Amino acid sequence: MPGAVAVITDSTACLAPDLAARRGIGVVPLRVVAGPAAADDAPGPPSAPIEAELRGGARLSTASPAPARFAAAYAAAAGAGAAAIASIHLSADLSGTVGSARQAAARAPVPVRVVDSRSLGMGLGIAVLAAAEAAAAGRALDEVAATACDRSARLRSFFVLDSLDQLSAGGRIAPAPARAGPALTARALLQITDGKIALLEKVRTRSAAARRLEELAAEFAAGRPVDLAVQYLGPAARAAALAGRLERLIPGARHRYLAEGGAVILAHTGPGVLGVVVAPY
Repeated sequence: MPGAVAVITDSTACLAPDLAARRGIGVVPLRVVAGPAAADDAPGPPSAPIEAELRGGARLSTASPAPARFAAAYAAAAGAGAAAIASIHLSADLSGTVGSARQAAARAPVPVRVVDSRSLGMGLGIAVLAAAEAAAAGRALDEVAATACDRSARLRSFFVLDSLDQLSAGGRIAPAPARAGPALTARALLQITDGKIALLEKVRTRSAAARRLEELAAEFAAGRPVDLAVQYLGPAARAAALAGRLERLIPGARHRYLAEGGAVILAHTGPGVLGVVVAPY
């Protein structure tokens, strides 16, 4: 345990297992279901049974971790020597995960502060990494939780989808601004704002979408020290190319991450997600 305060998050933080392990971060997975197949969420493509059901036409759905999964994680952290736990999770407007964590926290053997990050993906991931850094430095529980909240509140997450069908079907997108127009026939450029997913604008092509992500990231990062993350679903080459261009546009970033999403994000967005998180520090 890197400090007296343990840090726990969920699988939608898109933290690679080796990165989470190095930073002493516990990860409680959400669940994904397709037909009779079910599996824990993790970065990377769905499991083989889930893939087989999807090829057969099954719909991919998700479930928050049961309170018992959080209870087990909290008990394990306490057993490993943690005196307190910061449990930091995806926006409560997008999932019931925060509620499950709070149920378990009420019965945990050590104090647990459950934090609604108001974010998702590497927006959540970067907030969790900041909290783990504070915990490793010996900060108290209140300060570790506040670090996560502050980092999340100041970052921006931009991403592009080929279609809004999945988000619209799940009711997870805020109403479009007037400038977006009534028809969503082009690729959608979105951001996460106060825990909700909102449409920014439309772009015609994938290449135009990538260029617009670069512009938005560079504009937000201008004149500030930042951490950067590129997150994606599908082939990594497109994401790596975007990361390379951002390295030239924003040369002073302290940390850079290339993060693959998991099946939970796939269920809500569909394939082909490409996004950028810019996190001032």
